[in-house]
Amino acid sequence: MAVRAFGLTDVGRKRRHNEDAYLVDRDRGLFVVADGMGGHAAGEVASRITVESIQEFIAGTEDQHESTWPYGFNNRYSFEGNRLTTAVEKANDRVMREVQNRPELKGMGTTVVASLFENGRATFVHVGDSRAYLLRNGELRRLTDDHSWVQEQVNAGILSPDEAKSHPLKNVVTRALGGGTHVSPDLIEVSLALNDRFLLCSDGLTGMITDDEILEYLSGEGSLDEKIVQKLIELANDRGGVDNITAIVIEVPESEVVSEPADDSAESRKRMATDVSLRAVKTGPVPVQPEEPKESPVPAVDAAKLEPEPEKAKEN
Repeated sequence: MAVRAFGLTDVGRKRRHNEDAYLVDRDRGLFVVADGMGGHAAGEVASRITVESIQEFIAGTEDQHESTWPYGFNNRYSFEGNRLTTAVEKANDRVMREVQNRPELKGMGTTVVASLFENGRATFVHVGDSRAYLLRNGELRRLTDDHSWVQEQVNAGILSPDEAKSHPLKNVVTRALGGGTHVSPDLIEVSLALNDRFLLCSDGLTGMITDDEILEYLSGEGSLDEKIVQKLIELANDRGGVDNITAIVIEVPESEVVSEPADDSAESRKRMATDVSLRAVKTGPVPVQPEEPKESPVPAVDAAKLEPEPEKAKEN
């Protein structure tokens, strides 16, 4: 599916190396942001493995309707949704296997948010606190719900959103790749409409700027690189840039919209709420807390540079 997209990553102002990785694969309509954690050069390993593994699986399963084995096929979701969910589970397997093969990487993990644009629909999966947003008809809608301790407190009414932003435990995620045998990613499927614009990002962006500011920049005119993505990253750095910052913006051209443009009527809002409310069955939380990383620079990941590598045999 042909979409317009641009992504950037930045080390920020406080970190000495970048543990984020991202993928922009316009030809397949596949986009991924992964935010590594664990320190000792491990976070960047986990994020890189995750991005490469998802890209490799999606590229190799475009016509294989049994490709979700052994994770099963969920009939509530589309074929693309099942593929993307399985891709994340397989990425988790690879992260876990890398830890088994290299004990010095014990404790590494990564968040991930990934999207696949196909057949007039955008499918998203996420684990952790990296996010996906949709700008539609001038309204910004957050599609993902953070898997974090503070988000759980907000959902329970214990903390307000403003309190959560400054809470000392705001960086503690309750689900991440590398935290257990299965990660049970949340899945969201959204029918595309004319002029939709999407944002995928790590918490290095959302921890520094508000949703209102994201709305302002996403609504701007101009090219994705100069007017939106770069400006969002610059603003996060101007606010302190305490973490690595990664953002991908995706625009849907008119030729890829299979239905009439969405309106803001009550019926339209009801349909939208149904579109984004689907969630995979959740397992118990797996606490993962970022550690201070060791200096070891890692480049951003681009689809053109990804070369699939053979999987190693799983140790008995």
